[in-house]
Amino acid sequence: MKTIVAGNWKMHTDAGSADALINDVAAGTAAGAGDVLVIVAPPFPFLKAAVDRARTVDHGGKAPGILVAAQNCHEEEQGAFTGEVSVPMLKSLGVGACIVGHSERRQYYGETDEVVGRKVVQLLKHGLMPIYCCGERRDEREQGRHRDVVSRQLNTALGGLPAQDLSRVVVAYEPVWAIGTGVNASPEQAQEMHGFIRKELAGLAGKAALDVPILYGGSCKPDNAASLFGCPDINGGLIGGAALSAASFTELVRIAQRSKAVS
Repeated sequence: MKTIVAGNWKMHTDAGSADALINDVAAGTAAGAGDVLVIVAPPFPFLKAAVDRARTVDHGGKAPGILVAAQNCHEEEQGAFTGEVSVPMLKSLGVGACIVGHSERRQYYGETDEVVGRKVVQLLKHGLMPIYCCGERRDEREQGRHRDVVSRQLNTALGGLPAQDLSRVVVAYEPVWAIGTGVNASPEQAQEMHGFIRKELAGLAGKAALDVPILYGGSCKPDNAASLFGCPDINGGLIGGAALSAASFTELVRIAQRSKAVS
């Protein structure tokens, strides 16, 4: 099972600070990340510079040492969609992955499970790794509907994929009530939901579900990562705020390495 630490920079950094951050992350992981796949997702304007820098990182002959992801994509290949970015555009830059369905995209831009599912299909068609986000809001958890919500998200967006395609997807569970709030799910809560997601994926893809990394994406930081990464169905993290500090992010990579070595 692949372990992944992915940093989502969201709408932060400018050209100078983006260069500095990717350089510092590259330097911090230059000794190698072992079997942990390191991903960074800068804002669109800085993707090419990040790709170029990531290509210079040698992780013991494993390429790439750092995989660069976009934070979003459009569900069509081309067309009159002013301001949007297509998957072929991302691929032409050397981008290798893309986050889709993030709770902020759902909340602020009205993205539906159906639209996100079309984005996943586009990414798979062009050979990019989809990082598919799912998760419940606070009210949905308090009402005991969190499993139903996540089940609907998974089945609507991913249910039509053949098993071999689903095995190429990364799922990120993000309890929306824990994003940017400083409150994180307990390891027990996180593992319970990750185990539930694994079972849902098995219902869609059978044994291929065992190859799907499931990342935790709710206020994961160096002080709580070890307990989260040590859970059997948590295969790394989709990191928000802590990804903006190279020191914190590279420490999360090292924690993931140690957790993988113990498991």
